[in-house]
Amino acid sequence: LGPAPVIKQMTKLHQFAIMSAPTNSQYAAIDALRNGDNDIKKMVMDYDMRRRFTVDAFRKIGLECFEPKGAFYVFPCIKSTGLSSDEFCERLIKEKHVAVIPGNAFGDSGEGYIRASYCYSIDNIKEAITRIGEFVKELKNEN
Repeated sequence: LGPAPVIKQMTKLHQFAIMSAPTNSQYAAIDALRNGDNDIKKMVMDYDMRRRFTVDAFRKIGLECFEPKGAFYVFPCIKSTGLSSDEFCERLIKEKHVAVIPGNAFGDSGEGYIRASYCYSIDNIKEAITRIGEFVKELKNEN
């Protein structure tokens, strides 16, 4: 909904953006298929390192964590904190400025867990884990 001349131009952009892949994207895809194997190997190694680091870090701060075999999320157990998934996430973002997803967002069996991504830089992951560790320690001191 809008002025006809603007909508006409927006329609062109929309059609060209979603109806067919732009030429430069097609050339990039061809190059990736021909020459991207080393980049893929490096990416797989980087994600594997981040996964192992994140799982180990959660375990070190006292939150049991299953080691995932795919994706780039971990699902640590927060039951030991005494908080619900929602309470944990709300307090963590307010108090430590770290965002994680409450486990119950994935169904009732996710209550007592959080979902955290490890697709960020290792420096960002380390900072987030440090803050989560501080938060968990502070929760233990409250009780």
